[in-house]
Amino acid sequence: MRLTTKGRFAVTAMIDLALRGGDGPVTLAGISERQMISLSYLEQLFGKLRRYRLVDSVRGPGGGYCLARPVAQISVADIVRAVDETLDATQCGGKGNCRDENLCMTHELWTTLNSKMYDYLTSVSLAELVDTQRKKMGGNVSILKDTRRGRNSSRAKVIEAHA
Repeated sequence: MRLTTKGRFAVTAMIDLALRGGDGPVTLAGISERQMISLSYLEQLFGKLRRYRLVDSVRGPGGGYCLARPVAQISVADIVRAVDETLDATQCGGKGNCRDENLCMTHELWTTLNSKMYDYLTSVSLAELVDTQRKKMGGNVSILKDTRRGRNSSRAKVIEAHA
């Protein structure tokens, strides 16, 4: 049982998008560069996020992605489900055929764990994760150059490394 890179990268990319989305659409190339995630991988993830109606795409010059609903209305569970991430601690994938077509002795334990994981991920909003990142930035923030527009973006901030 583990959350794969698909779910981790999707959540990371959505935090990045939410942090920078106030200035308009955010490019996947920018997210890719900042988060060190393959652009082609992000394209696959954002296709799924768009189909799940978590993000909208804007075409043309100055285009990119923006959130499709308020940041407080998007949970981590929404993001994980959108990218087809399965969190399942059972050996049988929840089918109940763990041991010779019967339930194993610990099936209910792992099924309950699955439920608790989704309950927790549902309780954490993207807004909370964004707020946490903003607090971490504290006084150590700088203006990030928006390479797409060739100018500084006043709302895009990153943590500067301490020397």
